[in-house]
Amino acid sequence: MQKTIAFREVEYERDVELIHTWMMQEHVHPFWNLNVPLKQFRSHLKKALSDEHQTLYIGYVEDVMISYWEAYWVEGDVVETTYSSAPFDQGVHLLIGEKGYLGKGFSLPMLRAMMLFQFQVSRTDKVIAEPDIRNDKMIHVFKKCGFKPIKPITLPDKIGLLMFCERKEYEKRWGNVGFHKEIK
Repeated sequence: MQKTIAFREVEYERDVELIHTWMMQEHVHPFWNLNVPLKQFRSHLKKALSDEHQTLYIGYVEDVMISYWEAYWVEGDVVETTYSSAPFDQGVHLLIGEKGYLGKGFSLPMLRAMMLFQFQVSRTDKVIAEPDIRNDKMIHVFKKCGFKPIKPITLPDKIGLLMFCERKEYEKRWGNVGFHKEIK
């Protein structure tokens, strides 16, 4: 893809209405279950932004905001008890919010870019995902990126398919992740 991909952290006032609009989209709400009134979504987003084990991002292609991301530490997350997690395992959630960008091949390169960022932590050897088990399109994208299906898991808001992408598999498919930042 010959386009620039970028991410920036979510800013509550700037982004709450846009993300809410995306959550209301027909292709999003069956899997995110956040098609709620704006007032209720505002509370949800404030709580999510104050959760120190995750960071929320807006994803861009060129200068257009098209996606929402949650990058999180497995430790401290509800998914932590669903497998034998390691202290530096990370997870990722994503959605393409802008309909005009669906089916255009943006999900895979954006996911690769986010994972490259996550693997910059030298002690992270695994990134996990747990897409809704009914979300065949996202499961397909995760597999293309290097994730392997592990097992269905029951979470508070869905039945997810637990998927792992090991650093070695990512590097085998996409090349060495280069520099690493150290987290103590």
